Amino acid sequence: MDADRWRGPELVGIAPAYLPLTGNMTMHTLTIRNMVCDRCKAAVQRLAESHALPWKRIGLGELELEHALDPGIQEALRNDLRKEGFDLVDDLAAQLVIRAKAMIIGMVHHSGLEVPKVKLSFLLSEGLHKEYSTIAALFTAVEGITIEQYFLLQRIERVKELIRYNELAFNEIAYQTGFSSAAHLSSQFKRITGMTPSSFKKMGRVERTALDRVGKEWTSGLRAAI
Repeated sequence: MDADRWRGPELVGIAPAYLPLTGNMTMHTLTIRNMVCDRCKAAVQRLAESHALPWKRIGLGELELEHALDPGIQEALRNDLRKEGFDLVDDLAAQLVIRAKAMIIGMVHHSGLEVPKVKLSFLLSEGLHKEYSTIAALFTAVEGITIEQYFLLQRIERVKELIRYNELAFNEIAYQTGFSSAAHLSSQFKRITGMTPSSFKKMGRVERTALDRVGKEWTSGLRAAI
């Protein structure tokens, strides 16, 4: 299995959620913070069209343009993005982290496939065309947690979502989210949330963490749990 598996079918103007738009960043690709779902992509598309931008493709965390923007137009876009809860990211290290987070979110929440059993390090290095050690070091420096911790937290959020749907057994949820068994899922879920999946299911409707907030409110005990 390799990273190309996660490309999926191309949609008109919209890149698959689970792989970056391009192998290497160019001056014509804008990195956008907090862009974590299809509705986010639709909002960014609306803003791009309102500014008559020559956009080619839109993916999670990225807007690919046909050419570089005039600084004034880019600043106007930045202001409108901020009004919608997004922001342009200029720092190169932060751009790489945003792209890594977008790839993980797309893989876990939007691919329509089970989370792969191959190593995260392989998928990220293949998808981002960077050494995994570089990606991991920058991620920890920017986010304050490791990329493996972030990956686990996103998978736990996906587990919560699937439990709420009440359509799959726990062993099926475990398979879809990359855990080796229902017992493994239960162990990791309890370490992160303090309760078992069964207890979570019995609680009824519980406020879930927004995908762009995952990892922001982690505890010191999480380091020891992973």
